[in-house]
Amino acid sequence: MTRDDPLLNARALVLSDLSAQGLVDPHTVSVVEDCVAGRRWWLSQWQQGASFVDGLVAQDVQDALFDEARRWPLCVDCADPVEHSLSIEPELGPDPRWVCSESGAQIAALGGLRPL
Repeated sequence: MTRDDPLLNARALVLSDLSAQGLVDPHTVSVVEDCVAGRRWWLSQWQQGASFVDGLVAQDVQDALFDEARRWPLCVDCADPVEHSLSIEPELGPDPRWVCSESGAQIAALGGLRPL
């Protein structure tokens, strides 16, 4: 992955995690592209935010899918029988990780979800 364009790096990380959960299809890729495009302006206004853009794009995609009644990424590491999502932590910081929203357990770095 390239660090030359932080948005391309964020795109690759998010697509990797979507792929791990079997969710890469033309519509979902379009959602990712829209979220990356939306963050391009933000990053042009605040270049120092480049280290935060990975997690922000992931959150944007997560929110967009949730608005479509699609929960992503699902927690599959937790014994809790109720379907629940992972969250990005830190919400605004470098090196974002997926964390179980129920147990608080760190599951994987962004881009590092294991295939289902």
